[in-house]
Amino acid sequence: QEQLVESGGGLVQAGGSLNLSCVVSGVAFSGTSMAWFRQAPGKEREFVAAVHSSDNTAYVDSVKGRFTISRDNAKHTVYLQMNNLQPEETAVYHCNFGNRLTIAAMPKGSWGQGTQVTVSS
Repeated sequence: QEQLVESGGGLVQAGGSLNLSCVVSGVAFSGTSMAWFRQAPGKEREFVAAVHSSDNTAYVDSVKGRFTISRDNAKHTVYLQMNNLQPEETAVYHCNFGNRLTIAAMPKGSWGQGTQVTVSS
């Protein structure tokens, strides 16, 4: 049974930064794509960024140049460095895993608790 444990969220002012972490167990981590998603109040969960086993990355347009996703295979951990955060990015951030071509739309894992990110104006 896979387990995804997110951490690193908090309250920041607009323009601030946070670095999220997700520790993964029960998954062949080094061979799978990992991704971050977020769900704002009253909205559907949306894809934010993915990092593949090749270390290639993909981002939703709105975060390009501000967010950086990375992975540490030895620690079974995926990170999301978020810079210049904006109030509209207030959401619960979740990580998940899946296939390279389908992870954005169809992640495979169960959703964990996530980590709350709140950006004040």
